[in-house]
Amino acid sequence: MTDASVRAASPAPAIPRQSWLALVALLLGMFIALLDTTIVNVALPTIRTSLDASEATLSWIISGYALAFGLTLIPAGRIGDRIGHKWVYFTGVLLFTLASLACGVATSDVQLVVFRVVQGLAGGIFVPAVTAFIQLLFPGRARGKAFAIMGAVIGVSSALGPIIGGLIIQAFGDENGWRLVFFVNLPFGVITLIAAAILLPKRDESVPRPDKGLDVVGLVLVSAAFVALLVPLIQGQDEGWPLWTYLTIAAGLVLLAAFALWEVRYTRSGRTPLVPPTLFSHPSFTGGVVLALVYFAAFTSIFFTISLLWQSGLGNSALASGAVAIPFAVGSIISSSQSNRMAQKLGRNVLVLGTALVAVGLGAMWILLMVTDAADLTNWLLLVPLLVAGLGNGFFIAPNVQFIVATVDPRDAGSASAVISAIQRIGSAVGIAIIGSVLFGSLPGGRELATAAGRATGFTDAAAAAMGVSAAFAVLAFALVFALPRRVDQRRAAPSAPDAG
Repeated sequence: MTDASVRAASPAPAIPRQSWLALVALLLGMFIALLDTTIVNVALPTIRTSLDASEATLSWIISGYALAFGLTLIPAGRIGDRIGHKWVYFTGVLLFTLASLACGVATSDVQLVVFRVVQGLAGGIFVPAVTAFIQLLFPGRARGKAFAIMGAVIGVSSALGPIIGGLIIQAFGDENGWRLVFFVNLPFGVITLIAAAILLPKRDESVPRPDKGLDVVGLVLVSAAFVALLVPLIQGQDEGWPLWTYLTIAAGLVLLAAFALWEVRYTRSGRTPLVPPTLFSHPSFTGGVVLALVYFAAFTSIFFTISLLWQSGLGNSALASGAVAIPFAVGSIISSSQSNRMAQKLGRNVLVLGTALVAVGLGAMWILLMVTDAADLTNWLLLVPLLVAGLGNGFFIAPNVQFIVATVDPRDAGSASAVISAIQRIGSAVGIAIIGSVLFGSLPGGRELATAAGRATGFTDAAAAAMGVSAAFAVLAFALVFALPRRVDQRRAAPSAPDAG
């Protein structure tokens, strides 16, 4: 009998019960992080009314969260490797819970944006520990099963967000409802903290600690670069695109170039950079990074547009706005449950199919919004396009990281996965900034919005323009998929967690 046949015949090692209980503690944290990503969309119109928030503030509430989340992921993962993931996870969840409380009691739009940024930082602190613990606690096939369960939690939490948000606002009214949208995190956060303290293992001191250096200069440069790019994209429309907006965008591009040069220098000094420059020696990886940025810019912005159209424009309730998202959520759950199996059969074509369906779905919504009178818009009209886009989203979300990571050397897989996860979040922030600018920039003047009919027509036209940009991003994502390899070698590609954005 050969060694290979002996290995094949050997039973899989039993997974301790403690590992599965630890997974529950980890997935509770993942649940609240992803729930908070989608639940807030339906609350935006009521926040706008309650706090007399500006249009730019609504974009910052979503973009600030996503950008802070993305920029924290890589350094938080490095710190967890160094000191142990348990207390990094605990600290992140604690900060997230406190920030949720602060969001709920905010008395001004500025306070709310600041606390949302803190929420995003906290999410970026604890989410890397989830995937790190799954890698540590589950070997072989059990690891794949754990990631599959995680993917299901991501799908369910993202799907439940708009419905839960709509139900809360419907039950408690506009003034108190949006605050309870944040308070809903509190019981989940407390339960997660108790479970984490009891169930998560401490760091194995027998494992060598990685390089303790942290690329602080690189983190400051890349953070400043993206903030410099986002501020004018979000504020420019409100302020009429003055000269400073163009100068700030130029400064952001200079800072990005400075970041790239610094990472090369930092690497040559023998230290571990925030983003290893060697990753970008692979043209396919560079294409994959752009794909992640563009795709998440496309799909994250969909319900930002629809929530504002449905409530502020058409005068529907938050619950009705949440109900519009159901076909997309159902499609995502159905296809994500099959995506890994299809990826093994179809290879890259599962991503081609996914991006094609998203492009078709968003393109159909764009056309419907352009040709349909505001008075005739119903959720039934958007049901099929949203279902198609949701199916495409599910096919793309789970396997995309594996295909992008497969473009680099196996020794760089961990760094590549962290970079892609961060880029996905940054793509969400950029997408909301651009789509928000287009949406609010396309609205007519105050006089035309004074009547219900004028407001409905104005928001429908503006939503059509915004959805057109989302559809264009989706088409570009479809084209970029072909930069990825046709197949992933499962023996050299480490399992990676699906990311919902």
